[in-house]
Amino acid sequence: MNNEIKDIRWIQRFQNFEKAFKLLGQSINIDNPSEVERAGLIQFFEMSFELAWKLLKDYLEEEGFIIKSPRAAIKQAFQSGIIENGHAWMDALKDRNLTVQTYEEKIAIEVDNKIRDSYYPVLAKLYDDFKQMINK
Repeated sequence: MNNEIKDIRWIQRFQNFEKAFKLLGQSINIDNPSEVERAGLIQFFEMSFELAWKLLKDYLEEEGFIIKSPRAAIKQAFQSGIIENGHAWMDALKDRNLTVQTYEEKIAIEVDNKIRDSYYPVLAKLYDDFKQMINK
């Protein structure tokens, strides 16, 4: 990868996203997690999601869009065909906001299941798509 490509902001953001996403992947592989392991899974999801929407923001801004919020990044990325499942992304945003502000075991279990069934797959698709763009 040449220096010009390394200096592109979204590529730098992707590198940070990749680290958090890989930790999330390790957490996903824990069957029957303890409360502490579940909290770690949720924390890695929060970090991965935060970096994912900022990756989208950086990429879209390089394409000429003005993005002011996670919701705007998700909407524009969906409209631009960068992401496919806009509803899952919006649900992930809602749950990320919920888990950041409070911790209840019942909510943690529900969010754990959503991360495994819905949010991790959309983050994995984003990871794969951007990894391919970088490797071209």
